[in-house]
Amino acid sequence: MSTGLFNEKKTVSADEGGISEIVQFVRDRLSVCGINAKDISRAALAAEEAAGMIISHSAADHADVHIRKLGGMVYVDVYSKGDRFDPAEKAGGDLLSDSDNSAAAQSMISSILLRSMSERFVYRNILGTNLIRIKITRSKRAFLYQTLGSMAVAIIAGLLLSQAAPASFNDLLDTYILTPVKTMYLNGLKMVVAPVVFFSIVSCIVRFTDISELGHLGGRIMSLYLITTVIAVFIGIGAFYLFRPGGQIPADVAGDAVKSITSQTMNVSIKDTIVGIVPSDFVEPFVESNMLQLIFLAIICGISAGAIGQYSQIVKSFFEALNDLFLKMTTIIIRFMPAAVFCSICSMMLKMGIRTIASVFGIFGTFLFGLACQMAVYCIIMTVYSRMNPMPFLKKYPQTMIQVFSMASSNASIPLNLEACRSLGVAKKLYSLSIPLGATVNMDGGCIYMAVFALALAKIYGVQVSGASITAMVISIVVLSIGAPGIPGSGLICLSVLLTQIGVPTEAIGLVMGIDSLVGMFRCMSNCTGDVAVSIAVAKREKLLDADRYMS
Repeated sequence: MSTGLFNEKKTVSADEGGISEIVQFVRDRLSVCGINAKDISRAALAAEEAAGMIISHSAADHADVHIRKLGGMVYVDVYSKGDRFDPAEKAGGDLLSDSDNSAAAQSMISSILLRSMSERFVYRNILGTNLIRIKITRSKRAFLYQTLGSMAVAIIAGLLLSQAAPASFNDLLDTYILTPVKTMYLNGLKMVVAPVVFFSIVSCIVRFTDISELGHLGGRIMSLYLITTVIAVFIGIGAFYLFRPGGQIPADVAGDAVKSITSQTMNVSIKDTIVGIVPSDFVEPFVESNMLQLIFLAIICGISAGAIGQYSQIVKSFFEALNDLFLKMTTIIIRFMPAAVFCSICSMMLKMGIRTIASVFGIFGTFLFGLACQMAVYCIIMTVYSRMNPMPFLKKYPQTMIQVFSMASSNASIPLNLEACRSLGVAKKLYSLSIPLGATVNMDGGCIYMAVFALALAKIYGVQVSGASITAMVISIVVLSIGAPGIPGSGLICLSVLLTQIGVPTEAIGLVMGIDSLVGMFRCMSNCTGDVAVSIAVAKREKLLDADRYMS
């Protein structure tokens, strides 16, 4: 009985013939859903094992199979009336007594396959009905397509609303729907960022039996982060002097809005930044999401966990369990990203408008050129430093780039980058350290942003930036990038500090404030790309990269 192309159900007899019907039905329907041949074969074998379990415990003369699509997943449900049983015990449980070796081998293969899909295999007994659900990814890019679709619809909706709807309606829509949804989503991510960073680094460090190996690996990562940061600053300066944008922008600024930004300050003292790494208590870094202090605590806890004798293994297991817990929480929250992306982009379009974007297009274009150059730097580092082909990275990572672009927060993007590194074949012991660390100290996109926008605004206001000032600016940008929080809006605060140092009036921020949300998305995308690129480069150099997985 069919109830729709991607929502179909079939009833079969509860015998061996029914098992064959279920397998064929699954093969036919999954091919219609667009599943690739390899995944169809895996799903069919799993469905065969699931059907065997359900039918062997069926108290009725029939069983049902139901295939449906929801978002980026396809679900295969096999169910029938019957008593509760343990599928783990049933799978392969009778192998030793099986006289037919080929049948035993086939059963073993099926049971191994079923266990390998344990995260996508669910058994339930609901009101006397046994149900086995197999979850199958329809497309690895399904979530990307949903995110891109949300962005496209949001841009169109924002343009239509800004042109056709009354301003009062747009304000109400933004105030009571768009901004609250976006804020709730970001708050949900911020809620788990601190635990994810802490437990990820701790669970990484406890894997090192040799502390010198940790120091060696951490030194490699930090050295490469520092190199890319300095290169990014000089790329930003070079891009500005190549195009020299900023000459024809009207200097009309929003005074009240500027004050709300420039009243915030950031400490650019190297000494105070170093001293501030050590927290005065254990809880405050979690409350304030102070990444440098969290990293310090995580390193101390990780090293200590391996030095407490008989309790070490218990503590290590505890930290790893909590790491898995918070990563799972993050995965659940990220599922709502398409809705949050729509609200975020639509809100941005209503607030900015096309005129604001056009007014600073020259500076913005120069900034994008700098980001493109920085991407080329990552490819060169992979090729020269690690002697590897950057093409798999360029093919696979863009889908994550789109997702982090919409989030505009390096900290909130940590879980996405952890998953990206895993899928690219980077060893967990490396990316568990490099990604949280990079979200704190590696802000390549932010460096290019500060260099380009500071020099462009200096040009607009007629401020001459001498060679000595540029040298001081380079140092300030590097320090600011390390101390800047990886959250939306931090770029404006850093830029205001930098403008004061080079003698540009702080009200100049008003010229670029309107597009900061859009610029922040590109900054975040570049920052996160740098984190993953460095992780891959170091992994290859340290033989911690699964080459087959990276190239596949």
